[in-house]
Amino acid sequence: MDATLASRRVALDVLVACLDKGQPLDDALARHPGFPALDPRDRAFVRLLLATTLRRLGEIDAVLGHLVERPPEGANAVGRHVLRLGAAQLLFLGTPPHAAVDTSVRLVIDAGRPHLKGLANAVLRRVSGEGTALLGDRDPVRLNTPQWLWQSWAGSYGEPAARAIAAAHLIEAPLDLTPRADPESWAARLEGELLATGTIRRRAGGAVTELAGFAEGAWWVQDAAATLPARLLGDVAGRRVADLCAAPGGKTLQLCALGARVTAVDISARRMTRVAENLQRAGLSAELVTADASKWCPDAPFDAVLLDAPCSGTGTLRRHPDIAWLKDEDDVARLTLTQDRLLANAASLLRPGGILVYAVCSLQEDEGPARIEALLARDARLARHRVVPAELPDLADAVTSAGDVRTLPSMWHDRGGLDGFYIARLVKAT
Repeated sequence: MDATLASRRVALDVLVACLDKGQPLDDALARHPGFPALDPRDRAFVRLLLATTLRRLGEIDAVLGHLVERPPEGANAVGRHVLRLGAAQLLFLGTPPHAAVDTSVRLVIDAGRPHLKGLANAVLRRVSGEGTALLGDRDPVRLNTPQWLWQSWAGSYGEPAARAIAAAHLIEAPLDLTPRADPESWAARLEGELLATGTIRRRAGGAVTELAGFAEGAWWVQDAAATLPARLLGDVAGRRVADLCAAPGGKTLQLCALGARVTAVDISARRMTRVAENLQRAGLSAELVTADASKWCPDAPFDAVLLDAPCSGTGTLRRHPDIAWLKDEDDVARLTLTQDRLLANAASLLRPGGILVYAVCSLQEDEGPARIEALLARDARLARHRVVPAELPDLADAVTSAGDVRTLPSMWHDRGGLDGFYIARLVKAT
């Protein structure tokens, strides 16, 4: 198999794993034995093709639905995914038509469905000739947003804000890096913009591991919004801080770099290994505990607890477009039960006067303010420690009337946006 077909075959296998088997995109890529064997350029193309297909899936399916009366199903369902990948190349990636059509025809043959080669050839030739016109009168913001997400965002933020959020998800996210120290120096070396959060922002693209400073752990990848929860703990130098659900470790590294004495807790031993590797690369240290953070009982209380809870991740669709098609309302409902258990235990770990920061990278209200209101109703020892706009340089509009923080992907639009987070800060009575 030549390299061109091999890369498309990997993309096809991963798309099937995502959309038919429910595997997250990053996991499916990591599990595919053929992906590491591709050369760097082909690996980059596979990631771009998959991200584009998932990001624009609503538009792609609308065009294909106009051209194909009955999409291939059952044993032939792989043919539908071949058409999606081919359409993504023709409509959005600028792949020459002969290359996109030829490789798609070869792909259905390689996938054991040679009887679909005529369909692939005919449909994708029509996409090449008619696809742009078919897209012209459609609404990409609505088409690429599942109905349940659109309704929840419109209900929570209003339709104009929902439209701005959905539009931001169609743009590839920049690369954000958190420097361990010397942010101005590293921003210059990395040719990036230094943001008010202390984040260094670069345009997306290129191999992260080949950038200056990676090997010595001078910085780590972390969206600008993801830096805010640790910053809202205030001065943590010398203080005992528990970082719950810590993997992959960006906030753990942040807290260590700020001088905190950190205990990082995560339920996954595999993910905790990654935290250890990241700490070692950065020359930082923390106590690492593999445990269920909703049940973990340490010997002594903490000065502060940071809980970045498992969530639907709907605030990160710029980076993880597969989430839009893999999650639904039932997932959110199940996750809220986990979040309540984690919050209850997190509060029990605090000393009197200690600070708890709760964060989720979700745009769903049930995973954000509703969880904090439920916690405050259950535990009279806790109260909001309101965030004020002065604490968030250049993000004052992210502070809510309740004193929480709500970042939206549509914020900082002229700088490339940021992930959607909900953050609340609480204090335990003395």
